[in-house]
Amino acid sequence: MAKRVMDMAEADRPREKLVRLGAAALRDDELMAVLLGSGNAQMDVMTMSREFVKHIDGKGLDIKLGDLIMPGVGEAKAAKVLAALEFARRRIKPAGVKILETKDVLPLIQHFAFQRQEHVLCVTVNGANEVINTHTVAVGAMDNVSFDPREVFSRAVAEKASGIILAHNHPEGDLKPSGTDREMTFRIQKAGEIVGVLLLDHIIFSRNDYFSFAEHGVI
Repeated sequence: MAKRVMDMAEADRPREKLVRLGAAALRDDELMAVLLGSGNAQMDVMTMSREFVKHIDGKGLDIKLGDLIMPGVGEAKAAKVLAALEFARRRIKPAGVKILETKDVLPLIQHFAFQRQEHVLCVTVNGANEVINTHTVAVGAMDNVSFDPREVFSRAVAEKASGIILAHNHPEGDLKPSGTDREMTFRIQKAGEIVGVLLLDHIIFSRNDYFSFAEHGVI
């Protein structure tokens, strides 16, 4: 479990770490802690930050103010985070991002490579291969994750997506698809054919590299 900010050495505290090393050196929960500034009597800022990140990962660009309000967290902090996300979305990742090849997906998912657990992600795209949203559909143990294909396609159908790109990180760095990875891919591919949402690719990625099922002719 992560230490509370007050228990950390000063150089390791999120704000001080950002000043010393730059924003790119911080984990997601540390970046959120800098944005939130402080916790409250119910929740220290690091715990609050992890809760915010979990909610944002689950909702993607569909996140609403009410999704960020929780016991001990009111509208002020939730509004601050929501405003920051919208500001960044408009200037850094505007609508219309198009996926022409596998490497175009990586900026949307690469920050998950630093997670210690496997995260299964789904990028939804429209008929022009423009990104609609990015969702976290499952989080598992270090080397194991399972999920129901309905969790993938319920959101894709709701967003009127014509295709999806599945992705998951391998925390230990080995990018060779396991038997489970292949089985998962074929299950999603078949389910997509039934509901009319095509599986365009499945990407396994680490901090430094990736494996694409599409590029290797597996799908």
